[in-house]
Amino acid sequence: MKGIYILIVKLNEDVDITVGALGRLHFSEGLYAYVGSAQSSIEARIERHFRREKRKFWHIDYLLDHPASKIVKTYVSNASKAQECKIAREVSQKGMQITGFGCSDCRCASHLVRLDNQEPSQLARVGFTAISRDC
Repeated sequence: MKGIYILIVKLNEDVDITVGALGRLHFSEGLYAYVGSAQSSIEARIERHFRREKRKFWHIDYLLDHPASKIVKTYVSNASKAQECKIAREVSQKGMQITGFGCSDCRCASHLVRLDNQEPSQLARVGFTAISRDC
């Protein structure tokens, strides 16, 4: 399946992380929503995000590599790649954007948002289905 996914990432503490060309960024403890897409196998992409050992390619790889981070929920939608930025803008209304994160290939302000509301189930309202995975 191809489509769009949202990772809910929990940071257990405040951290500073060097994120590729973005440089050193500060992330406050809390929940974050990352919007991404996979055009060949969304299942394989999500599994890759759960692995700790991998080559850092995307901005999200740097965040997920930090020991204080953990993916706590994953949402998927069979939406087209063209919908990724629209969904990122909708999700950005639910918190504070991390400027420049995950959007080097588009004109969005960000594809990572620190959620205001600590309950990620609100994302189901933007057309996504939660999927189960043993973390």
